[in-house]
Amino acid sequence: MEKLLNTLDKMLEVMASLNEMMHSEQQQLSAGQVNSSLLQRITEDKGSLLSTLSYIDQLRKQAEQACGMTAPYARSPEHARRWTAIQSQTLVLRDLNQHNGLLLGQQIQHTQQALDILKPHFSQKFYGPDGQARSSGFLHNKA
Repeated sequence: MEKLLNTLDKMLEVMASLNEMMHSEQQQLSAGQVNSSLLQRITEDKGSLLSTLSYIDQLRKQAEQACGMTAPYARSPEHARRWTAIQSQTLVLRDLNQHNGLLLGQQIQHTQQALDILKPHFSQKFYGPDGQARSSGFLHNKA
């Protein structure tokens, strides 16, 4: 039972780190100017934490089998308290993730609008299929 308690505690620790990471992600997505390299690193770290959490959850299930207990751990107040905290944190993380998804959607929409504005200015083809410069008003072949 001690192993299960430790596993539940570890889940809570990883979830707390994930919460911090998702708040950082939210700050980046809410910023006027997104730091894309920082956002990329946050995304990678978030993925790593999610993988760790998945692994710990597997360990939790193994520990449950070993001690003959299952969530929500009605027979053990210590286990039940931790499980309730895990469920609460899961809801918080779900809400953060949904909000960040909306913010990301807005960033993508903003970027697409900027590209749509710039696209006509860059649609001119300066090079032909052979890789040579094409003749145009300001580009011409030297004879």
